Amino acid sequence: MTQSVPEQAQALRLSRRRFVQGLAAGGVLGMTPTWLQAAMSRQTAFNSTPALKGPEIDLIIGSLPVNFTGVTRMATTINGSIPAPTLHLREGDEVTIRVTNNLTVSTSIHWHGIILPYQMDGVPGISYKGIAPGETFTYRFKLQQSGTFWYHSHSAFQEMTGMYGALIIEPRGGERIKADKDYVMQLSDWSDDDPMHVFSKLKMQSDIYNVNQPTFFDFTDDVSAIGLQAALDKRKMWNKMRMSPTDLSDVSAATMTYLMNGTTPAGNWTGLFQNGDRVRLRFINGSSNTFYDVRIPGLKLTVVQSDGQDVEPISVDEFRFGPGETYDILVEPKDDAYTVFAQSIERSGYVCGTLAVRQGLSAPVPALDPIEWLTMADMMGDMKGMAGMKGMDNMQGMDGMQGMAGMESMDHSMHGMQHGASNPLAIPSKKVNHARTEYGPSVDMRVDTPRTSLDDPGIGLRKNGRRVLTLADLRSIDGVLNDRRPPTKELEFHLTGNMERYSWSFDGLEFGKSTPVSLRQGERVRIILQNDTMMTHPMHLHGMWSDLESDQGELLVRRHTIPVQPAQRISFLTTPHDVGRWAWHCHLLFHMDAGMFREVVVS
Repeated sequence: MTQSVPEQAQALRLSRRRFVQGLAAGGVLGMTPTWLQAAMSRQTAFNSTPALKGPEIDLIIGSLPVNFTGVTRMATTINGSIPAPTLHLREGDEVTIRVTNNLTVSTSIHWHGIILPYQMDGVPGISYKGIAPGETFTYRFKLQQSGTFWYHSHSAFQEMTGMYGALIIEPRGGERIKADKDYVMQLSDWSDDDPMHVFSKLKMQSDIYNVNQPTFFDFTDDVSAIGLQAALDKRKMWNKMRMSPTDLSDVSAATMTYLMNGTTPAGNWTGLFQNGDRVRLRFINGSSNTFYDVRIPGLKLTVVQSDGQDVEPISVDEFRFGPGETYDILVEPKDDAYTVFAQSIERSGYVCGTLAVRQGLSAPVPALDPIEWLTMADMMGDMKGMAGMKGMDNMQGMDGMQGMAGMESMDHSMHGMQHGASNPLAIPSKKVNHARTEYGPSVDMRVDTPRTSLDDPGIGLRKNGRRVLTLADLRSIDGVLNDRRPPTKELEFHLTGNMERYSWSFDGLEFGKSTPVSLRQGERVRIILQNDTMMTHPMHLHGMWSDLESDQGELLVRRHTIPVQPAQRISFLTTPHDVGRWAWHCHLLFHMDAGMFREVVVS
């Protein structure tokens, strides 16, 4: 029998209660006897992720039962654990990693952010065929970098079912960042539902997991604040766009349990320190579909690395990061216990752990921040010079403009251009710079006046009373950004989507309909990304660095994953050093699978 919408909403609310906290000892069950499982449930998990060291490592992919929420499900594991073992390697070493597939389906491992030959990159259909059932594939590559990275499956939805782990590479000359304690803080998400079932639900109703839909009481609050007519106009605007102002994430705590090092909030992962210690926290967002806002109430966070690259230290209270991103943080705790708190971007749930002087201590857990609606700037970008609601009518009717031939993204010569001489994000006035496919059935909106600054922390973090990290704050230390040549080529791409169809794309073309992006080995290229959607996309380019620049052409920071906010236009420079075929995609797993994926060919 089909559930009505109110029944579906009630079911989601009931399931959310179970997903938010999870079990105190949730995790891999394996072949553990029932009596031992019961004993484990009375204990608090502490640093349970195994570690492997050395230039030769063996990994075995398999499936085991897990129980995070009171329901037993099958997970995909590496060496029987979630997260997978933390790999400790050393810069300059040639590593050999043998991966054996004990699943009944093909698998793969991608070394996220690692510069290596494309045949070792681990993307089925792009760099190799994948690892067939019963097969062992040997990865061999020389480590050219150091820092905090991670690895995960690039096959189907295996990453979402447990296939992810931390990758820590020690600098050849010894650690530059001094700390008394050093902890990996891998954040992830888990659903008891089959990922394909979750994906199918989104294809049928893209906001099925939005637990913060506007209500009648929101409408009455608007009437009190801005008057009846303005409140009606506001609701009419959103109805015309067929969008929800609270649609910040495709999934929520209605189906996701949020994990810290494989531990639920109820499990209270704990890292120990002694008074006077300097503690390094290596935050890795290994989730499939979740942006986290991270803070430790009572402590300043000193950011010292971004995506494994050293940055000039900067002190903040909070930072946001999406799937694929990493931040290394230094803290100097003075009290006996602190809560490490990470809430999801749509404010439906959180994960938390504890830093303490001894096991068993805890600190207060903050309440979730209030839910904020998307603003006009999040929809239309730079609103300067636009009167009232002018331009909103241009955002409707896109679905009917079908049958227009596709066009490659803008590619024009930059020979002789002086780097930083002008605003690299200036928007040319000619419409030819927009791919015609942006008006097709895979696009439900396009931004004509995008925001170009990088100092916005994003929806939910603006003016919250805390010092929040932004991309504009990040500066690579001297020697990291080592290619100072001006670009000789410029490429522009638009991040596009259609929420009713739940399709995501580059320039209105899902993967399979697009042609590869062609780059030449050693050339310096500027890439412009404009987000024509209302969600933030963490964009990950394999095989080469993304050197983020300001809207005035100043090189800021080297990244492997760059979050692009709604209605935002950003640019970065890259130098392809290695020939081959590379992947480029949004690291929100469902967005990638729904089409926001592009192949890059370096020749």
